Amino acid sequence: MAQVTVRYWAAAKAAAGVAEESFDADTLADALDAVRTRHPGELTQVLRRCSFLIDGDPVGTRGHDTVRLAPGGTVEVLPPFAGG
Repeated sequence: MAQVTVRYWAAAKAAAGVAEESFDADTLADALDAVRTRHPGELTQVLRRCSFLIDGDPVGTRGHDTVRLAPGGTVEVLPPFAGG
């Protein structure tokens, strides 16, 4: 499995209690499963509303099991933002 860094922003960061952490994961789905296992409370709820960047590139809202992660890659967890 690839070692990847998951970075949390805004509400995801608050729910995780950390800005980033490492996981072993081959796909985005694997990484999100690991996040949910480590943080079974509020972060699991926040993830339902999030979008994701993989190494800076946006991914869709479906098919996370087909999004491959590179060793040393980064998953950005982005809750919806408001403002103006």
